[in-house]
Amino acid sequence: MKASTVALILFAALSLGACEGDDALRTVTLRSGSVELVAELAITPEEQQQGLMFREELPDGRGMLFVYGSDRRMAFWMKNTKIPLSIAFLAADGTIREIRDMRPESLEVIESARSARHALEVPQGWFARVGLAVGDRFELPPDLRAP
Repeated sequence: MKASTVALILFAALSLGACEGDDALRTVTLRSGSVELVAELAITPEEQQQGLMFREELPDGRGMLFVYGSDRRMAFWMKNTKIPLSIAFLAADGTIREIRDMRPESLEVIESARSARHALEVPQGWFARVGLAVGDRFELPPDLRAP
């Protein structure tokens, strides 16, 4: 193979690798007392629709925060999601209103019992493992708090 062809293939491969990094979601560190969690932010409808689909793993201490501009009743399912998750529905101030477990690949719709501002998905059982429950509150970054 010619050197110019090898160089072109190498350039294309490096370019594709660089593009993959551009798709990374912004992350924030959420805190509740001494507990910390690094959460990817799902803000756009496309990011929210994708969620944690097709992921092979999600370590403890990591999660995804679904960010909405107003309070609403929420509904989630686990289509194409391979990891067992727990979801917390959060008030605008970060207070946990409800925690539910979700089964991998399930099409069962998990609805919030009342309106919430955000939803936080984590590895199943994480809230219990770190001692968080309904009524506990995450400190939200200023740009995610209610106006």
